[in-house]
Amino acid sequence: MKKRRAVYPGTFDPVHYGHLDLMHRACAIFDELVVAVFDHGQPSKTILFSVNERVSMVREALDSQDNITVVPYAGLTVDFARKMEAQVIVRGLRVFSDFEFEFRMALANQRLAPEIDVVNLITREEHTFLSSTIIREIASFNGDVSSMVPPNVVTALKQRFSEQNRGSYSAPVSLRD
Repeated sequence: MKKRRAVYPGTFDPVHYGHLDLMHRACAIFDELVVAVFDHGQPSKTILFSVNERVSMVREALDSQDNITVVPYAGLTVDFARKMEAQVIVRGLRVFSDFEFEFRMALANQRLAPEIDVVNLITREEHTFLSSTIIREIASFNGDVSSMVPPNVVTALKQRFSEQNRGSYSAPVSLRD
C-alpha cells in the first residue's frame, strides 16, 4: 500500500509552537510529513534566519520525530510536492482572515496540480495569536518569547538580536523634555 505523504510548507522564520502543533497533528493523519522550509533565494529584510538556520531549528525543535523530514525548497510548492511524491499539502488556519488567503491559494494549487489535495488544519486555540512576525518583533525588543517558541529558538533569537544590536545607541531615553 502506498504511503500517504504530505508536505507542510512554510517560511518558519522562526518556527513556533503553533507550527509544531500542526506538524505533530499532521503526523497522526499521514504516514509521512515533509516539512518544506521555503528558501526565498536571496537575502530579504523580512527574513531573519537563513534557510539552513531555519531547517536546523525545525529539526532540533522536532527532536527527531520518525515520520517527519525537514528540507529546504524553492519555487512552486506544488512542484516541490510532486517531486516529493506527496498527495497532500497541509496548511494551517489561525484566524478567519487566513481563510480567504488559503482558499485562493488552494484553488490556484488545484489548478496547477489537480492530483494534489490541500488539507487545512485549524490551529489550537492557545496558538491563534502566534505568528513568526509577532515573535520576531517581541524578541527584537528583548521580550520573553519562551512560551511561544522552543528553547533552541529562544536562544537563536537572543543571539541574532544581540548581534544586530551591537554598537547601537542604548543610552536611557528621557521621558521628559
